[in-house]
Amino acid sequence: MTYSSSLALGRQRYGQRNQNAVSFKDTTRTLGPVSNTVILIVLACVLGLLYLTQVTKTNAYGYHINDLQKQQTSLKQEHDDLEVASARLQALDRVKNSEATKNLVAAAPKSTISD
Repeated sequence: MTYSSSLALGRQRYGQRNQNAVSFKDTTRTLGPVSNTVILIVLACVLGLLYLTQVTKTNAYGYHINDLQKQQTSLKQEHDDLEVASARLQALDRVKNSEATKNLVAAAPKSTISD
């Protein structure tokens, strides 16, 4: 379909008796109030769906962040426990190798108490 024939489809021909000239009347179509209302409702629904998808994504990220925070707190607790265990195990070696321990004298009981 050519450009001129597509333009001609939207025009109505009318002629009067005993006239050789052909004239065209342009008809323009506009949307009515019902069509406008339907289009607005559809647009509102589309915007609502977009909003809901964004909120759902935000909530999903919130759950993921919450899981990572729980993992972080458990790892911090485990780190603190390991630091305490390390300090306790190193304390025995430090006491064993310290100068004060080397200067100590072994004491043996000289007598026992009998009842």
